[in-house]
Amino acid sequence: MHAVRFAEYGDPSVLTVVETDEPVPGPGQVRVAVRAAGVNPFDAKVRSGAMRLKTLPTGLGAEVAGVVDALGEGVLDVAVGDAVAGWAVEGGYAQCALMEVYAVKPEELDWAQAAALPVAGEAASRALRELAPREGETLLVHGASGTVGAIATQLAVADGVSVIGTAGEANLDRVRELGAVPVVHGAGLADRVREVAPRGVDAVLDAAGHGVLPDAIALRGGTTERIVTLADDAAGELGVRFSSGGPGARTPQVLRALLDAQAQGRIVLPEPRLMSLANAAHAHAELEARGSGKIVLIP
Repeated sequence: MHAVRFAEYGDPSVLTVVETDEPVPGPGQVRVAVRAAGVNPFDAKVRSGAMRLKTLPTGLGAEVAGVVDALGEGVLDVAVGDAVAGWAVEGGYAQCALMEVYAVKPEELDWAQAAALPVAGEAASRALRELAPREGETLLVHGASGTVGAIATQLAVADGVSVIGTAGEANLDRVRELGAVPVVHGAGLADRVREVAPRGVDAVLDAAGHGVLPDAIALRGGTTERIVTLADDAAGELGVRFSSGGPGARTPQVLRALLDAQAQGRIVLPEPRLMSLANAAHAHAELEARGSGKIVLIP
């Protein structure tokens, strides 16, 4: 099978397509013929060497959607031929991949839509569980126009939470369409938020980073309670919770809820850009240059 691998850390050019054996599913695993694989900023960090988590050579890609073509021992919840989406064990940029956490893909979703959801969707839903915004409360979402922020905004609005979403000037209309009150980010942010929320905010989700945590603390009246960041490494110094999730946070139950919400239109994401597996290096270059917009690889 064809798969994307890299043997040294570096710029996107280290990614190459190689011919390798199809993986064999172990107990509790399924193998899928990949129809779509999501590209994430985390992948670029691993490839560049910013996060040296793997022994080289290795592959990339955590999000996949595809058709089950082999079952490991003990798998009873799906059958060969079923369409599923979820997290690859490793190396989702390939024609075949192994999965341990997966859910049946709703028929309403195409392959690319399903593959674009798991990583960002899990991060957004996890942050909301940690913050627990209630109906009638006000949630501030930094980076509301990004994928994670947009999902969190839509889920919170659907639960009756008032959301204030920060974004750049070009994306304020997008934030408004999500059901949030848009506020432009940058210097003076806290004052602009106070103008639209004179009673303050009940919780803050930082999905973008960019040094907004001091403003978040100020808007929470000086406390770090009910502030969560997914992106700012300064969290520890400021006493703010950094939510990193991990394999334990990735459950079939969470995934099914997210896929169902997407199929029912409660989560609506922009259509991802499609690129071929052979263009994985170009996809990484685009991801790093643009900094936004979902890219999905099609084997």
